Amino acid sequence: MSALPGPGRWRPLQTLLLLASLMVLPLALLLFAQWPLRDWVQAGSMLANDTAQILFAFYVAVGITAASRANTHLAAPRRRRAATRRSRTWRAALMLLCLGPWTLFMIWAAAPLIAASVRNLDRFGETLTPGYFLIKLALGLLLVLVLIDAVLAWRAARRTP
Repeated sequence: MSALPGPGRWRPLQTLLLLASLMVLPLALLLFAQWPLRDWVQAGSMLANDTAQILFAFYVAVGITAASRANTHLAAPRRRRAATRRSRTWRAALMLLCLGPWTLFMIWAAAPLIAASVRNLDRFGETLTPGYFLIKLALGLLLVLVLIDAVLAWRAARRTP
């Protein structure tokens, strides 16, 4: 049994979603640690904030796909009756038809920005801590995962009896 449900089980994606779910623990720890670091230690709170921003960016990038696959993403509620194979196929095809061109366009539009950010190893504006480019990489990951999920859902709907 898979850790996260969803159409079109693809083990690498399922593993990524499961591992990314563990990021919530260090993220919560870093966000909680900012106050004591700032007030008691008087050092390290900005680094904790920058690191938390990076973790949050990747957590959200992966979390949107995880929520969609678990049917907990913000969406119109589904009817309780069993969907026919045809309606599942149509729904998946329409999802791919909407998301496919949008994500491909966004990947095309964001690729130069992401590449320049990685090439320059962008830093955070306030602290000049390296790593801001990772937030832009998270955008690319988000787009790729949305596209993969739409394709997997469409393929699964076509194969389901």
